[in-house]
Amino acid sequence: MSAPWAGGDYGDRGRCVLAPNPGIMTLDGTNTWVLREPGAERSIVVDPGPLDDAHLDAVAEIAGQVDFVLVTHHHIDHTEAARSFAERMGCGVRGLDAAQCWRSDPVTDGEVVDVGGLRAEVITTPGHTADSISLVVDADRALLTGDMVLGRGTTVIVHPDGDLGGYFESIAKMRALVAEGRVESLWPAHGPVLPDAAGVLDHYVAHRRERLGQVEAALTRLGLAPADLPPDVAEHPTLPREVVEVVYSDVDESLWGAAEWSVRAQLAYLAKR
Repeated sequence: MSAPWAGGDYGDRGRCVLAPNPGIMTLDGTNTWVLREPGAERSIVVDPGPLDDAHLDAVAEIAGQVDFVLVTHHHIDHTEAARSFAERMGCGVRGLDAAQCWRSDPVTDGEVVDVGGLRAEVITTPGHTADSISLVVDADRALLTGDMVLGRGTTVIVHPDGDLGGYFESIAKMRALVAEGRVESLWPAHGPVLPDAAGVLDHYVAHRRERLGQVEAALTRLGLAPADLPPDVAEHPTLPREVVEVVYSDVDESLWGAAEWSVRAQLAYLAKR
């Protein structure tokens, strides 16, 4: 049995501080990442997580002088403490969505941030949410994935903010970074670091394709042809749950609510395909 995930140091530039907010959707809790070039005074803090004094004290002690706070997407388990922590550290908050920013501009796709010699490139990776971003730390051959890739299991795509077509495109973008030799390991926002980026990303695609096949088979069993799905099928009042009951019959029913979110995204994807 593997040891419980507790965060720690990764590469020469990453320090993960695990927040005390474990749960079904957050796994062990939110991973707050502190990124700093070796020997530098200033850092970037990614996803401060919940408003928990002990957690934020630990992050502040490790982070030192913070250039800015970065949020990978808008979900509250990542952003709840963003503004208050930024106020405490005397910096701003950045994210892809201007609504998540405070005293700083939104990040842009391909932007390279440089803080005390630390260089990291922002990559827009929609799918889990429309505003999801990832961060490439080339010097450590690492990719901070937010919730696009988790340290255990696979992420939930919640329709309509989550989009399966965008998700496939984003995973392909991540896989290209691996093929280019820029990324070897994945530093997720929940769960342990993943040293085999290529294997994990390939598994994510295979898993989603397998689930899509199961959804198509369930539709056939229910007397529906995927090609005949209306554009608004994801909003159908009963069909998503009917599909869940077929595809996820071997899964604990306590997880069917989250499964239904994913099925709605899958149905929307099939309707557009």
